[in-house]
Amino acid sequence: MVIGIAVMAANALAGGWGGIAWYQRRPSVTFWYLLRTAQVTVAIQAALGFALLADGREPAEGLHIVYGLLPLAVAFFAEATRAGVAQRELGDLDVHSLAEERQHALAMEIVRRETGIMAASALVIVALALRAYLLAV
Repeated sequence: MVIGIAVMAANALAGGWGGIAWYQRRPSVTFWYLLRTAQVTVAIQAALGFALLADGREPAEGLHIVYGLLPLAVAFFAEATRAGVAQRELGDLDVHSLAEERQHALAMEIVRRETGIMAASALVIVALALRAYLLAV
């Protein structure tokens, strides 16, 4: 239960912080630290779940396993999506031929989109973790 609550809290903090940064169009280094911490809690939760299953402990509700694994899948999917943001934004554009202010604006837009994707994924993980928690109690 403790790690499940940590998953919810860490992802809620990261998702909220990132959502505010995205909305205000303000890059946030803190967001990325919060996000990586939240992702570590998801990985720990998944590893603990696998360890409990390997030990022969089955949850009372079968869906608990699905809701336990989905946050890991969401995190991987979001990272894959985020990785393609710059490529989609830049395409075949020769960045060095752009004026410096345009380069800066383009970089800021890429960071904003990446922040939005990752903040949304953290909030989805909160919802999934909350659902898993409610199945367990």
